[in-house]
Amino acid sequence: MKKTAKKSQASWGGRFSEGPSDLMLRFSESVSFDSLLAEFDVQGSVAHAKMLAKSGIITKTECARIVAGLEKILKRIKEGDFEWQTSLEDVHMNIEQALTKEVPEAAKLHTARSRNDQVATDMRLFFKFACAQIAEKLEKLLLALVDFADANRDVLIPGYTHMQRAQPVSAAHHILAWVEMFARDLERFRFVFEGANVCPLGSGAIAGTTLPIDRLESASILGFVDSESGDPIVTGNSMDAVADRDSFLEFSFACAVLGVHLSRVCEDVIIWNTSEFAFLWLPDTFTTGSSLMPQKKNPDAFELMRGKSAKLIGNLSALFALVKGLPMTYNRDLQEDKPPVFDSFNQTSICLDVLTACIGGMKFRREKCAAAVSDPMLLATDLADYFVMRGVPFRKAHHMVGELVALSEKTATPINELSDSDVFAVCDKADSSWRDVFNLARAFEMREKIGMPGRRQIAAQISAWRELLGGSKKAGKGKAK
Repeated sequence: MKKTAKKSQASWGGRFSEGPSDLMLRFSESVSFDSLLAEFDVQGSVAHAKMLAKSGIITKTECARIVAGLEKILKRIKEGDFEWQTSLEDVHMNIEQALTKEVPEAAKLHTARSRNDQVATDMRLFFKFACAQIAEKLEKLLLALVDFADANRDVLIPGYTHMQRAQPVSAAHHILAWVEMFARDLERFRFVFEGANVCPLGSGAIAGTTLPIDRLESASILGFVDSESGDPIVTGNSMDAVADRDSFLEFSFACAVLGVHLSRVCEDVIIWNTSEFAFLWLPDTFTTGSSLMPQKKNPDAFELMRGKSAKLIGNLSALFALVKGLPMTYNRDLQEDKPPVFDSFNQTSICLDVLTACIGGMKFRREKCAAAVSDPMLLATDLADYFVMRGVPFRKAHHMVGELVALSEKTATPINELSDSDVFAVCDKADSSWRDVFNLARAFEMREKIGMPGRRQIAAQISAWRELLGGSKKAGKGKAK
């Protein structure tokens, strides 16, 4: 096979008599996807150069020239004026080779550094960035949901279990259940951020270096510091530092769980949007029609989000399979850890943007909701509770109401329209006040305990969420209870 010039592999080609074949280059290159790390790679190199200068390994003049050169290259990259070469394998060597052509002193930049700890540093910087971006989008979504709940406090709907009507809730209570899910997601991304906030730079390829470097200095420059004390944080074992992929798994897990939450919300919306339910109206801007059936208005945005959750789960599975059998420390397999992570970040980000936009245009069909929630069977459990308050053991009360439900179905009589004699025959402790149970206002008034859908509870939860999301950067840190 055709061979490439040995000089194209200046980072490791010294002991080789021939360069890699074109096929090997195409097979092994990663710059087609890891070029996304360019800004983080430059950040790491700037910090490394400054540390080398402070440690006396390079001069201040050399450092200044290297840093200036890196800034120029990053500017070219951002402007799209940088030519990436697959022959140089990855983002690191592309930037280093371009820098060395312009700044001869850059040949000293890789002193006391390996691509192993270099990429580990780049990725931890990426995870901190990605977690902050997703957290910001989650906060916007949470605020949109709280607004949506606030606007629909008085809309009552059936709650469902097993896709069967269960008990009445408010639309706001249902929406606030979504808020709880996404608030937990916010906490997960904060956890991933903290886990990634540890600097591996200086670990070298596996066992560090004999040169007099200052790892704490590099960590400080890059912002790997304790949020409270400001002290730099570095990895404690050079082997683990270059082998560790926990942040990859944790980030992808957080994205996958968020994807599942998105999918469940979308499923609720898709069901509510059917003609059979018709609880919800969706904005035209996030729906599509049919090429054949002119009457169709399809909830495509929600179906796509539901579908993309499968990709997020698949990315997590791919990463688990990738790392499960690898020995210490770095293995080339780990080159494949980035595409799933980048894809999870991109898919999660756009899904959050889309759902936030959709929420702003959704409206409840109040008359349809009112008709559905008027079903007296939704308050059958309240009747059992009424019997309990009359001294009937719950298990017996449950059976009593079950008999009345059966009678209602058999006689095609709404349960709240059964005669007093029918009810007294089943429960001799009841009196004519049993019908009061089927008043919806009473039902919600009786549900004013923590976490329930009573009107005052909903108002308190909305107020608490607004305070958490609007009054603090620690949004979602507490619970609106």
